[in-house]
Amino acid sequence: QVQLVESGGGLVQPGGSLRLSCEASGSIDSTYVMGWYRQAPGKQRELVTTITIGGRTNSADSVNSRLTISRDNAKNTVYLQMNSLKPEDTAVYYCSARKILMGWLVEYWGQGIQVTVSS
Repeated sequence: QVQLVESGGGLVQPGGSLRLSCEASGSIDSTYVMGWYRQAPGKQRELVTTITIGGRTNSADSVNSRLTISRDNAKNTVYLQMNSLKPEDTAVYYCSARKILMGWLVEYWGQGIQVTVSS
């Protein structure tokens, strides 16, 4: 069974930090491009950042070094380190895994995890 399981979310004060984790299982292996997306209330889901097996990252223009993605291929886990959090970072964060397989896009999503930045 293919699964992406996120953890590490919660409530944090402005300026605080959180680290999200996403563990992949099933047929998702390290060749997948892993990523994080987020959806704030009343807004569309947007890209935060992605990372390839080789560690190449692609981040949204609005994302600076405050949000950093990394992956442990041996553990099939991807992380999102979030520092200096702001209220506008409040959203449901989703883990994704995607690859092109025989010409088709194969894509999986986690169930999402809430991050709330508030005093």
